[in-house]
Amino acid sequence: MENGILDYFILPDEVSDILRSGREIIIPESRRELLDLTIGGSGNDTFEVSYEVPGKGKVVEATVAKCKNGFAVNYPEPYMRRREPNCMVIADDKDTDKVRYKDRFGEDFEPLRLETFNWLKKQDLIVMPFMAGDERLGYASLVIAPKNAGFFVLALADIQGFIPKEKISENFKPCSIIFVAPPFRHTHFNGKQVVVHNRLEDMQELFSYNLYPGPSAKKGVYSVLLDVGEKEGWITAHASTVRVITPYDNIMTIMHEGASGGGKSEMTEQLPRELDGRIHFGTNIVTKEKFYMELKENSELQPVTDDMALCHPSYQDASKRLVVKDAENGWFIRLDHVTEYGSSPDLEKLCIHPKEPLLFLNIDGVPNSTCLIWEHIEDSPGKPCTNPRVIMPREFIANTVDDAVEVDIRSFGVRTPPCTKENPSYGILGVLHVLPPSIAWLWRLVAPRGYANPSIIDTEGLSSEGVGSYWPFATGKMVRHANLILEQIQNTPATRYVLIPNQHIGAYKVGFMPQWIAREYLSRRGGAKFRPDQLTESKCPLLGYSLESLKIDGEFMPKHFLQVHLQPEVGEEAFMKGAKILTDFFKQELKKYLTPDLSKLGRDIIECCLDDGSFDDYINIL
Repeated sequence: MENGILDYFILPDEVSDILRSGREIIIPESRRELLDLTIGGSGNDTFEVSYEVPGKGKVVEATVAKCKNGFAVNYPEPYMRRREPNCMVIADDKDTDKVRYKDRFGEDFEPLRLETFNWLKKQDLIVMPFMAGDERLGYASLVIAPKNAGFFVLALADIQGFIPKEKISENFKPCSIIFVAPPFRHTHFNGKQVVVHNRLEDMQELFSYNLYPGPSAKKGVYSVLLDVGEKEGWITAHASTVRVITPYDNIMTIMHEGASGGGKSEMTEQLPRELDGRIHFGTNIVTKEKFYMELKENSELQPVTDDMALCHPSYQDASKRLVVKDAENGWFIRLDHVTEYGSSPDLEKLCIHPKEPLLFLNIDGVPNSTCLIWEHIEDSPGKPCTNPRVIMPREFIANTVDDAVEVDIRSFGVRTPPCTKENPSYGILGVLHVLPPSIAWLWRLVAPRGYANPSIIDTEGLSSEGVGSYWPFATGKMVRHANLILEQIQNTPATRYVLIPNQHIGAYKVGFMPQWIAREYLSRRGGAKFRPDQLTESKCPLLGYSLESLKIDGEFMPKHFLQVHLQPEVGEEAFMKGAKILTDFFKQELKKYLTPDLSKLGRDIIECCLDDGSFDDYINIL
């Protein structure tokens, strides 16, 4: 690397020493250069990302196939095809509720930190500067990765954008640096995904000891933004956002939050139809009956965010609505719901005929063929991977909104299991529930990970994604984030709250249809508030209001989709058992927030739940 380039950076001496190591240092000039690095050179059709690991020899971490529409990256180990939920450890001594490196591994991180730096000094490297979040906010960052991990750097560049070599400003001082060193997961972590966060006084170091980009290239940057926000008093919501323009020219903006798999990416997708134009809403798993709907026209969708929504104070205005802007330049879109041609025509078109080659993960791509997003790699014979992905630069997507937007409705998505008399469960949510702000806050504290989550490795049953549904990516104090979210809700009283299930409504398998129908219904209503006769208190207070009716384009939805206890396969007894499962889970998760640092209002809301408060009690608190 030319000495003059180093002059552009203000770096700690240890990092400068890595860049002075004398090995080849590449600062990308263009996306085309990154595409070539992904495949190990422009003349290759396939590429193997491998490393020599002491005691194991050559280990292949990933393979890359050059397809007509992009690059198919696949991991030999099924374990590496999704995010490990417990991959984060904290190396520093600053305030945190997360597991510290020393507590988990029984030793200080500093020796491994220096060993990682020494390993990087011996590698050909890619060094890529980028801005975390909105470039105008100025959170300068850097990634340092081995040259053969070009696909990982391309993933980060497409998700966050990057600064070409010729445009690096003088005195570029990163507030975060990602160091990528894959072999150490074998030598130190028994093959597990581990990302070590080391918060220094004026910079955050992230050590990515694996090549699945979810925990580090994507969520690692999210961690940086959450850390900055915790210090400055704002959050980056775990949410997709879409501006909806109905056939009647009503305009409404919906922000959809939830744990991984909760339908964030799907909220910005068009509602799919059968070949005859009908909408297959769901299938009864007991009777096999299929329910179809008619909808004359889909609304126009203008995506704003896919997964990370900046709620920076500089965006907020006098509207009393939450104002958000995208924290990303590209979207990490899950494709598990695309199982055959026609499942998602708009997304299929984007992926099959992209403006430039794309990066696909866990897709069965063959060199020189077209990568088809419904052909998922198999984790085992006959079992497709549940976490196929494509990284889509937002500039490739039509009608995206680049500016900050005011949010009319904040929805929260929950993956729900089937619920029947024989097997009661928490799958008792109707198509749409309207929540008062106090209960909406509780859902954001508990954030159920839900049924059959495709994005992460986890055990069966209910578990929590944690505060904001972004807690797995945060480095600091849980109660601090709980307070920030509650303050945000208090400061934005004009934004309303709803709850939407996906996968099942009682005995019906529905996929993501509830949120697509809810989106069309709510946007067609415009700003109209619900009349008292249109809502009824749910038999489970945590579900807020249930709808008495849902009419869209002149067609009424059967009431048993709105109030699940009316389904003959469920009934009131099974519904109440499901309500108890859900309520007990909330009580279990909410107790951890009762610390001296919790605000008085927050304590009142949580104690209302723990004391089996009525719906009116929640209303009266906030």
